[in-house]
Amino acid sequence: MATISKRINSDGSTSYKVQIRLKGYPPESASFERKTDAQKWAQDTESDMRAGRHFGTSKRHTFKELVTEYIPHAKDTVRLNYWRDVFGDNLLSEITPARISKERDRLLSDEVDRYTTPATGDPIADAKRVKLKRSGATVNRYLASLSVCLGYAVKTLQWLEKNPCEKIQKPSESKGRVRFLSDNERMALLQACEPHADLYLAVILALSTGARQAEVMSLRYGQIEFARRIITLHDTKNGDKRALPLVGKAYELLQQRVKVRTLNDDRIFPPSKLAKKSEYIDLRQPWEKALKQAGIIDFHWHDLRHTSASYMAMSGVSLVEISKILGHRTMQMVSRYSHLSEGHIVATGEKLASRLGI
Repeated sequence: MATISKRINSDGSTSYKVQIRLKGYPPESASFERKTDAQKWAQDTESDMRAGRHFGTSKRHTFKELVTEYIPHAKDTVRLNYWRDVFGDNLLSEITPARISKERDRLLSDEVDRYTTPATGDPIADAKRVKLKRSGATVNRYLASLSVCLGYAVKTLQWLEKNPCEKIQKPSESKGRVRFLSDNERMALLQACEPHADLYLAVILALSTGARQAEVMSLRYGQIEFARRIITLHDTKNGDKRALPLVGKAYELLQQRVKVRTLNDDRIFPPSKLAKKSEYIDLRQPWEKALKQAGIIDFHWHDLRHTSASYMAMSGVSLVEISKILGHRTMQMVSRYSHLSEGHIVATGEKLASRLGI
């Protein structure tokens, strides 16, 4: 329902303000010099709203303006900045499902800085290696970042009536890579890492806690409780606080390190003096050297997390417990290790049968 009110401006001129309140839509308003223009706008706008053709404030705000409003609340600023570069000065009304679908397909076709095969050391052969394309899972993370931002425009700012991402078909994702170290590989890798104190401690922590690389490398002494043998993570990927076990070699190494720590820096892995702007030390080169020395191929740092989870599953730790340690909110991510816990399932069934006397 539209209401038109007459106003006398400070310069003595007359204007007409229109307000439209229609159930199911955010309020709309506009001002006109002539009453006939106000009546026509009200009639056309109400008609468009009922027919689903009205975009309201989405025709007055750009995507860049939306990002400016939303970014203080964003967790994934890297992907959000990517979308700001893509849509930038486009009006929100111009960001349609068709436009987003084209950008989705472009993301899927782009090459990344990784190759389908590992380096051989032969410059001629390595120059012929084919680069990988973005996975469906990675593209879905980009779409999720965009969807949350546009959802903010719908629910909080009321700049959009509907989220265009809701109509986007997501790329299929693989079941997930599960590459973990065998006993021989684990021993060889630890032996190759041991001469480098920072690398050795970081790998030990990753294996014994299942923490992500960034969670390990950004650790500070204030997060460690030696008495309780607990490491507390406050800023995790999903935003949940999480406790990690501090046991075995990791406990011993951290006890040794805390005795010789620098008092003016509470970071466990501070950067080198030449990289003061970095948050923590760069271990990429010593890590790659250790892998090569240990003779381990097709293995990434994140696979240390898979190794930790796999060994927990094979040791009889339940999938629910594994999900809590790894920080997974759903069982879908941790279900990839279910086949490794089949022996534990049988043993549990035998205990139940024995208890029931059957």
